[in-house]
Amino acid sequence: MKFRFMEDHQGAHSVGKMARVLGISRSGYYAWRCRPLSEREQTRKRLKEEISVIQDHVKYRYGSPRVTEELRRRGYRAGHNRIARIMRESELGRRPRKRFRSTTNSEHGLEIAENLLNRKFNVGAANKAWVSDISYVTTSQGWLYLCVVIDLYSRKVVGWSMSSRMKADLVLQALMMGVMRRNPPAGLIFHSDRGSQYCSHDFKKLLEKNGIRQSMSRKGDCWDNAPCESYFKTLKIELCGGGAFPSRKEATTAIFEYIEVFYNRVRLHSSLEYLTPTEYEELGRRQIA
Repeated sequence: MKFRFMEDHQGAHSVGKMARVLGISRSGYYAWRCRPLSEREQTRKRLKEEISVIQDHVKYRYGSPRVTEELRRRGYRAGHNRIARIMRESELGRRPRKRFRSTTNSEHGLEIAENLLNRKFNVGAANKAWVSDISYVTTSQGWLYLCVVIDLYSRKVVGWSMSSRMKADLVLQALMMGVMRRNPPAGLIFHSDRGSQYCSHDFKKLLEKNGIRQSMSRKGDCWDNAPCESYFKTLKIELCGGGAFPSRKEATTAIFEYIEVFYNRVRLHSSLEYLTPTEYEELGRRQIA
């Protein structure tokens, strides 16, 4: 075990220093390295290398459950506990995160919509119910606001927008992207909190124009929009790095990559039987056909 620890950390510490701390000889370590690897050690080495490839690909956003599932998809067979141990010993776990916060301004006199969704988050088909929320990320130039629109069926982000200001245009642009991409049928439920942006005249007019029914959470009840709360929590954990982004431009690029390249097309979702949102929707279309 000590020799393996030295092998895993030789890039960070000198062999001599690790040998002194662990109370073993350098010659013993080198002799161990020269021995033929056992079948178990060869398997561990291959798993470690493949885990490193996976984490590089997903920018160290995965914990051990998703790494285990990704290894399975690649043809490897290993238990979750073993993978977790290899990741812990080899320092291949999830990396630090940036800070996101949700924000809602519901202190206004605008008209509030009824809660049509009523926490019915399990939806049997695409474009039946969308949920939306706004969050923000800190940059050295100030906050960057992010609005997302998520299809509850596949948890896919179908629309999004970013801006330095939290105005009605932020949610209008996210909704328009979703409508242009999905062309949803009349009767779609669009659920959000009671923020003033979602209550604006222009936003309600766009919903009505596209035959979309508006739904809103009860006042101060974050559980009524739990999927969006969960999404932003995931975003906070998985968008690697710490502290503030250097600029809004860099934050915009990172968030675009996270949504369009990683979250919708690469990230495995436990609630979707470890499929990506795109794979889940494609599977649904094939089953209908």
